[in-house]
Amino acid sequence: MASSEGNKLWGGRFVGNTDPIMEKFNASIAYDQRMWEADIKGSKAYVKALQKAGLVTQNEMEQILTGLDKVFDEWSKGEFKIKPGDEDIHTANERRLKEFIGDPAGKLHTGRSRNDQVATDMRLWLRDAINTLKELALQLIKYSLCSHDLTNIEILCPGYTHMQRAQPIRWSHWILSHAVALSRDVERLEDIRKHVNVMPLGRLFLCIYNFKRILYGLLSMCLCTAEFLFWASMCLTHLSKMAEDLILYSTKEFSFITLTDAYSTGSSLMPQKKNADSLELIRSKAGRVFGRCAGFLMTLKGLPSTYNKDLQEDKEAMFDTYDTVHAVLQVATGVISTLMVNQPAMERALSPDMLATDLAYHLVRKGMPFREAHSCAGKAVYIAESKNIHLSQITVEDLQTVSPLFDKDVSSVWDYNRSVEQYSAPGGTARSSVTAQIEHFRTWLQAQKQKP
Repeated sequence: MASSEGNKLWGGRFVGNTDPIMEKFNASIAYDQRMWEADIKGSKAYVKALQKAGLVTQNEMEQILTGLDKVFDEWSKGEFKIKPGDEDIHTANERRLKEFIGDPAGKLHTGRSRNDQVATDMRLWLRDAINTLKELALQLIKYSLCSHDLTNIEILCPGYTHMQRAQPIRWSHWILSHAVALSRDVERLEDIRKHVNVMPLGRLFLCIYNFKRILYGLLSMCLCTAEFLFWASMCLTHLSKMAEDLILYSTKEFSFITLTDAYSTGSSLMPQKKNADSLELIRSKAGRVFGRCAGFLMTLKGLPSTYNKDLQEDKEAMFDTYDTVHAVLQVATGVISTLMVNQPAMERALSPDMLATDLAYHLVRKGMPFREAHSCAGKAVYIAESKNIHLSQITVEDLQTVSPLFDKDVSSVWDYNRSVEQYSAPGGTARSSVTAQIEHFRTWLQAQKQKP
């Protein structure tokens, strides 16, 4: 009696049936069916290459292409029925193709292993996924700049280090700091796309699949998956940091910003609450992606070269990470493009002690070495604290006990606008510098749109 294993792509040398528990344990159709479109498109391109190589006739190729179109149509309409024994998306599609056209379906697998097929499918799927995520990341950069750049360039707010007020900055400068991180994420994603956009089946199939080059050596698809997971971890690190800032800024203690109702939720107990759940979820989704990345790297670290079944774990990690980043980028764009800035609250948070560095620079401009000037400014801060007054309220006479270089002109230090304007180097907080950064990103965004 023929074994049911003979119906599998690999079953010819087996006698007897696979244990049902093992059958379920081994199957990947539950999640790799997401690649149905890539699998069918890949197979359509592959059969054309087989015909060019003389391995299928013109008539057989046409039958296979027609059958694959029917399979595609069933998936598109949600009518495809997965059956027991459909181990993965490749087996399922080939099984259905055979039901449509009969024996010619068996020639589709000529010259390629299932590993070749999955490597090609994943590259096709991930290539499209990367294009989508890049576009979403560009939208986030665009909307953050368009919503909060030149219109808010005059808004000053505290800059923080160690969660302590540090120096005055422009709100636009804070926005730009996150745009820089995201722009690097976009550029890293472009590099990964170059690594993904490689044909694993040889030169014959290069143009048919529209890949840029062929793959030499035994570089596994899993390395591209690992790169993608690491990229996602870095991207969500940046978005989580941005979310954390905005969560703090939206609290009553800060009141720097207000989230729109569209990206907030309430409390089932306390009617006054307006919770930044959108941002909190962005922060938590970062941990989810980190876990996927770390988990897959743990799978990879002890494997011998080439293919091992352990690598079946790459797909769930890849799909879940894509879905997570896809959602996070959209929500982050919605939050950042609709939030309302409370300029009075930001400017009330500015305090003269934040100009202590400027007090040191005042002495530097009079010839004092910075280390000595820093010490003098620190002593001035101590005097203000001991007298329970603002730094700007110290008398010239008290300042002269710290350094004779202090004079009446020290009054010019106590100006927040003057403080931010002194940093006019590229990347600085001066209006001219911030404007130049915004224009740089607008040009950069335009160049990104023109890339293929």
